[in-house]
Amino acid sequence: MTMKISPLPQFAQAPVFLLITTMLMMQPLSTDLYLASLPSLASGFGVPVSTVQLTLSLFVVGFGSAQLVVGPLSDRYGRRPVLLAGLALYVAASALCGLSQTIEMLIAARFMQALGCCAAVMISRAIVRDAYDARDSARLIARASTWISLAPIVGPILGSYLQVAFGWRAAFVALGVFSACVMAACILHLPETNEHKNPQATHLRGLAANYRLVLGSREFWLNVMPGALSYGGIFMFISGSSFVLINVLGVPTQWFGYCFGLGVSGYMTGTLICRRMLKSISGERALRIGTACSLTAGLYFLAATLFGLWHWAVVVLAMFLAMVAHGINFPVSQSGAVSPFARQAGTAAGLMGAIMMVFAFVVGSIVGATHNGTLYPMAIMATVLGALNFLSVRLIAKRPLPA
Repeated sequence: MTMKISPLPQFAQAPVFLLITTMLMMQPLSTDLYLASLPSLASGFGVPVSTVQLTLSLFVVGFGSAQLVVGPLSDRYGRRPVLLAGLALYVAASALCGLSQTIEMLIAARFMQALGCCAAVMISRAIVRDAYDARDSARLIARASTWISLAPIVGPILGSYLQVAFGWRAAFVALGVFSACVMAACILHLPETNEHKNPQATHLRGLAANYRLVLGSREFWLNVMPGALSYGGIFMFISGSSFVLINVLGVPTQWFGYCFGLGVSGYMTGTLICRRMLKSISGERALRIGTACSLTAGLYFLAATLFGLWHWAVVVLAMFLAMVAHGINFPVSQSGAVSPFARQAGTAAGLMGAIMMVFAFVVGSIVGATHNGTLYPMAIMATVLGALNFLSVRLIAKRPLPA
C-alpha cells in the first residue's frame, strides 16, 4: 500500500495497522458485549426497558459529543496524548460500570466510558488520514473493517456466556481488561502521526472556520448521510434485538449471541464486497449499491412481519442484510468524509462521529419508547431508515450545497 506521507517508519506500519483495527473494535465491543444482559438489567434493577436503553443511548450521546472536542484537540496537540488520556478514562469508567449499585450509576459510568471510547475510534480514523491518501485510506478502512466485524460476532456470544455464568458485571470486567491491554500497546508502539499540528484548532474562531469549511462541503454530506443513516439502521438492531429475540420470540439467553453473531456476520460480508468493489468503481457508486441494500433489508423485514412470519430467523436475516449494507456504506463514508480535509482531519472525523451518534441516539430512544412486545416497531423503523438512506446519496449528489 502506497504511503502518502511517512510519519510511520516501515517497521511500525504493521503494528500501527493492528492498533488501528483494535481501537476501532472498541466501539462495537462496548455496545455488543453486554447486549444479552439488557433484559436482566431491567429485571434486576426493577426498571422499564426505556430506562435500560439509556445505557446505550447515552453512551452514543457521550461518544458523539466528545468527538467535537477530541477532534480539534488532536489537531492541535497531536493524536497520541489525546488518545492515551481517553484510554485511561475508558479503563476507569469500565471499573465503575462493574461496581455500579444503581441503574443511575451505571448510566453515568457508561457515559464516561463513551468519552474514552470516542478518543480511540476517532483518533484511529484521523491516523489513517494522516498516513494514507484518499483511495488507499478507503481500502485500509475496508480491510480493517473486515477484522473489526469479528468483534460484534464474537462479542455477543462471549457476553451471553458471561451473563449466564457470572452475571452482567462480568462484561464490564472484560472491557476493562481489554482496554488496559490496548492502552499498554499504544504506549509501546504508537508513534505520533500528526505532522501538521494546528495551534488555532481549539480557538473559537479557528473552530468556527473549520466547522464552516467541513459542513459547507457537499462531498462531506454525500458521505456522512448514508454512513449515519446506515449506522442508525444497525443501531436499531443493536438496541432492540435482545428484547425481541429473548422476550418476544423466546430465544434462550445463551443462544442469543449466536443469533446476533449470524446477523452481524453480514458486516464482514459487506466489507469484503466493498474491498472488491473499490478496485473498479468509485466510492459514490459503491454508496449507491450499499444504500440500495439498506432499502432491501427494510422492505424485507416489513413484508415478513406483515405476513406473520414471526421467527428468529426472520430477524436475523433482516439484520444480516442491514449489516451487509453497512459493511459497504461505512468504510466508504469514513474515508470519503475525512479525506478532503488534510488539515482538519480530526475536526471532520469528529463532526462525522457526532452526526452518526445523534442518529443512533434518536433511533435508540425510539426503540425503547415504542417497544410493545411485537416486531412491528422495528420493521417500520428499518423500512423508513432504508428509504432515507437510499434517497440520501441520490438527492445530495444531484443538488450541490449552496455557497
